[in-house]
Amino acid sequence: MLSTLIKKLKIKPKQISLYKMSITHSSYANENKLKKKDNERLEFLGDAVINLLMADYLYTKKEKENEGFMSKKRAQSVCEDSLVIYAKSIQLQNYILLGKGEKNKNINNSILANAFEALFGAIYLDLGYYIAKKVFILIVIPRLSNIIDNIDFKTQLQELVQSQKKTISYYITEEKGLDHSKEFTAEVFLEKKNVGRGFGKTKKSAEQDAARYVLNILSKGEKND
Repeated sequence: MLSTLIKKLKIKPKQISLYKMSITHSSYANENKLKKKDNERLEFLGDAVINLLMADYLYTKKEKENEGFMSKKRAQSVCEDSLVIYAKSIQLQNYILLGKGEKNKNINNSILANAFEALFGAIYLDLGYYIAKKVFILIVIPRLSNIIDNIDFKTQLQELVQSQKKTISYYITEEKGLDHSKEFTAEVFLEKKNVGRGFGKTKKSAEQDAARYVLNILSKGEKND
């Protein structure tokens, strides 16, 4: 089964144990008494590897764009929803090893995104940055433009807030520039608290950017928990 996944990556592994670890969820490792054999440490490494690969790609391909633009695009491209799309493109959900309790459930997005990060951690440790970059170009880049164009951060944030029985609102607080090159500032309020701001060339894009910022902050908080 693992060999099929390896073929999709078009690589020749040296340490196959790293790839098995990358698809081993903690529930499976605990159930089978596999100490320190789950994918959590590889996930930590893979997160950094994917962020670097995306930064490398944007820096190389978007020569005319500034740091702010590249930061936004990277955040969009490596958020959980995007990682899930990349993971599903290689049917990674079919290879993840889960404990019996987790097997009876649908694999949630968090498990799938974490496994994708862990897989890149394994590739980097086993074969180095150059091969990790080749796999990144194979899997991620063909899906990148479609992902960036279609992520709806406002809907994601709205669903999250509604699940907590709270309300969220957006306000355009600044508008500057000439008619053909305006920049808008949007601020987000959770209940009555200002929780973030975003910028864009239209009111809609500024609100989307603000929602993206808040989602990013919230996701970091969950990981730290």
